[in-house]
Amino acid sequence: MPPRNDISAGLMSFGDHLEELRKRLFLAIVVPLPLSVILFFFAPIIRGVLVLPALAAMEANGLPARLQALGPAEVLTTDLKLSFIGAAVISAPWILWQAWKFVEPGLYTQEKRFVHFLIPGSAILTASGLALLYWVMLPLMLQVLISFGVPGPADAFGIPDSSELIAERADAGLPVFPVLAEPPTDPAPGQAWIEPVTRSLMVVVPVAGDGDRYELLSMPLSRAGTIAQEFRLGEYIGFVLTLALAVTVAFQMPLVILLLGWAGIADRSFLKKNRRYAVLVCAILGAILTPADVISMVLLFVPLYLLYELGILLLTLAPADRVAGGNVLSGALGGRSEADADDYGTSTPTQTSEPEQTDPDVTDSGADARSDRADDEPETDDQDGSGRPGS
Repeated sequence: MPPRNDISAGLMSFGDHLEELRKRLFLAIVVPLPLSVILFFFAPIIRGVLVLPALAAMEANGLPARLQALGPAEVLTTDLKLSFIGAAVISAPWILWQAWKFVEPGLYTQEKRFVHFLIPGSAILTASGLALLYWVMLPLMLQVLISFGVPGPADAFGIPDSSELIAERADAGLPVFPVLAEPPTDPAPGQAWIEPVTRSLMVVVPVAGDGDRYELLSMPLSRAGTIAQEFRLGEYIGFVLTLALAVTVAFQMPLVILLLGWAGIADRSFLKKNRRYAVLVCAILGAILTPADVISMVLLFVPLYLLYELGILLLTLAPADRVAGGNVLSGALGGRSEADADDYGTSTPTQTSEPEQTDPDVTDSGADARSDRADDEPETDDQDGSGRPGS
């Protein structure tokens, strides 16, 4: 008999299960904790990447490209949050692997094939959703949201011969700040200029307490108006992380549809027949998971409905019988499964010619009847060898 702690033999007691669970939990947190400490030193780089869409949207709307930190610990707490969340995301495969090693011994082979199909699919959908959020959805959302309340250049005016006018003002002793796309290579102390890209006034000033060294300070410039669009760093990072979580959950829709199909709750014909209700549900999710504007809702609604159609396609290519049998790829490239044939109404009975089988009981009874008749016949003598009975 195998030992009780032999997991492969399935003979673990309740105490053995608790011991295995404690072991897997310990191994699951071994990687994220030191990884979060390492990522804390790279948190400014991660923070800089996340704020790039906001800075680009602010520049496009004529606002100074900068975020505010209104508390002394706001930057530190933001970096800590990014380091912990980044460590959890990067170590997610390791955590899932430990969870899988705890559950795996209690599953049959065909059940393991379902997990092998779902986990890579979830990772691909999550990566696709986050990429779509960062490069498509987030810039458009911020562009629309920031544009509300920003005064337009209503008081803009043209200046003919601006270069000559600048020279005249400088000769008259009036301060004129040059507009430079790039900072001068050797700025002088007290020199100032305007950067048009960041819409900031740049000034060269001496370092406090060290008159021999100088530093470059900047002051944001904005249009006159009753509303000043200024955004906090912590609130923006929380906004991005909330959207990322919502998109990650929403992009698991194809796998949810697969599970419903595998469980027999919803088949392909039911999903195709109720597309109009799926459109309504996707629209409601788009309105709940995004800010209160039409553009953001549409940006999430379209991918959600496409994911619904992708779920129907995956249920066609990978029904439960193919996944359990381990022939998803061959089935997708070749023939249909029994569920496909039933769904499309193309199943035809197979005509096979089988040899006619005789009942052994009937054969044996016939042989017995013939032998009984032979026994009942009188015995005759063939005396003359002619085949005629003798007298």
